[in-house]
Amino acid sequence: MIDLTYPALLEPLAPFLAPKRNESASFLIWYLNNYYRLDEVDAVDSVCDQMGDKGVDGIYVNEGAGTIDVFQSKISQKAKSTIGDTQLKEFAGTLTQFSSKANLQKLYDSAGDTQLARLIRRLGLIELLGSYEVHGVFVTNSTLDGNGEAFLQHSPNIRFIGGKELTKLYVSDQKDTLKIGKAMFDVSGFSVASYAVDKDAKAFIAPVSAKELLKLNGIDDQSLFSLNVRASLGNTQVNRDIVSSIKTPALHKKFPLFHNGITILAQKVDSDENKIIVENYFVVNGCQSLNALYQNQDQVTDNLRLLTKFIQVEAGSELSEIITSYSNNQNGVKPRDFKSNHPIQTRLQNEFKSLYKNEYAFEVKRGEPIKGAEVISNENAGLYLVAFDLREPWTTHRKYQVFEEKYADVFGRPEVTADRILLCHILMKEIEAKLSQELENELFGKYALTRYLMLYAIRRALDSDELGKELLSNPGKFVRDSKSRVKLQNTLSELLDSLVIDLNVETSDLGEDFDYRGKLRDKDYVTQLSNDLIAGYQKEVKRKKATPLSERWKQANK
Repeated sequence: MIDLTYPALLEPLAPFLAPKRNESASFLIWYLNNYYRLDEVDAVDSVCDQMGDKGVDGIYVNEGAGTIDVFQSKISQKAKSTIGDTQLKEFAGTLTQFSSKANLQKLYDSAGDTQLARLIRRLGLIELLGSYEVHGVFVTNSTLDGNGEAFLQHSPNIRFIGGKELTKLYVSDQKDTLKIGKAMFDVSGFSVASYAVDKDAKAFIAPVSAKELLKLNGIDDQSLFSLNVRASLGNTQVNRDIVSSIKTPALHKKFPLFHNGITILAQKVDSDENKIIVENYFVVNGCQSLNALYQNQDQVTDNLRLLTKFIQVEAGSELSEIITSYSNNQNGVKPRDFKSNHPIQTRLQNEFKSLYKNEYAFEVKRGEPIKGAEVISNENAGLYLVAFDLREPWTTHRKYQVFEEKYADVFGRPEVTADRILLCHILMKEIEAKLSQELENELFGKYALTRYLMLYAIRRALDSDELGKELLSNPGKFVRDSKSRVKLQNTLSELLDSLVIDLNVETSDLGEDFDYRGKLRDKDYVTQLSNDLIAGYQKEVKRKKATPLSERWKQANK
């Protein structure tokens, strides 16, 4: 639950509060970051709340919805304040400036060198206006009164997001990070190195008994490593070497000489000549080693010690994030790993837990322990979205881009929700089944990029169908309930059959020397092939040899 009353509201806004930025602008940036799922940079870039901005507080081109969203935001310091029709009428007047290219040009010309003018120019709004609908979004921590409700009934282009809506729709981007409690380590007879950064941050380094480390809470369920960029990676070469050392008693006393050590962060660390005490702690480096020790604890002797660095730092602080990132170097770190604790990934994972508990789970880090649910990795989800939303199936072989230069484009959009990812996952499972069963050219069918070609083709088919448009705008309606998911699969089966039949025609006579690997990386080839597949399906519908999706959905619901 989030507290939207003032001044409690300022706590979640803290990362966005800044000199020369008013609280209303910070509130809107927070909204765009948390509810539109925008990257922080994109959220800040979308806001233009300053003098001379003609009643416009922010603009975002929502390509997924095909809209230009114009924002106005208001913070009330009164606990039970309401918004009536007066402010909404003023906002409606603001939106008339976007009613035509001529009006928007006048707005741009009169705005001078304001943030609004620069935003209109950067987004190319005047050119986009004809092909995008303009929607107004009024964001506030207040509630709507009767007059406001009456006004909105006749203003379908304005969406009101008040305190009730914000509370209902809020998904936390925070992890349960700390193991609450104390842990003590006996270091009597050993030298302890200490280093103080300032009055709040300090560190101690000492050879610590492996047996005492194994008493830390949270190893068994992996919660101790919630802020580590990876969970246990299993049977890697590095981990096999660690296990081999554990199983060789003669090496135990030498362990600190060749092992990189453990890093434990805690809210409080104290030390004297005999012991080190940590309070409210978590491990950011050493996940692989502690898991190897835990799984082979019967082999651990009193001689086995690990150099352990205890750092007093606040969880979630910028310094703790730096330590986490820079400390992980024993097993190779991938771009995906560094995004495992990003707020967007945490929010999606929490959303899956809320909506699809025990059915589907969102994996954000390698080796993450997940039980009792079908796992969807964020790497696969990213590739789905590249093909389905970004419409670039020919680039899905470059997986690293999902968590590097394409990260904000892939995940930092309001339409990227647990519902949408699950929709893509369901479609991909159906595609894989159809290709394996029905595509005659097995080499073409088994090639990974073929699946993304088909996902792209399905997206294009959905774009041209009324039911498809509803599915894209509100996937939760079709996938949250297990029975609805079955109906959706039945509805889309004929479309998939048609696409696979036409793909068979296109690929059945390809020679052994056909470069399918290169062709499926070729934008022009993939675009033309998908054009042919969609054209074939649309002909089937026009000839009434295939049933339109909307009709099949009605039949599935009878």
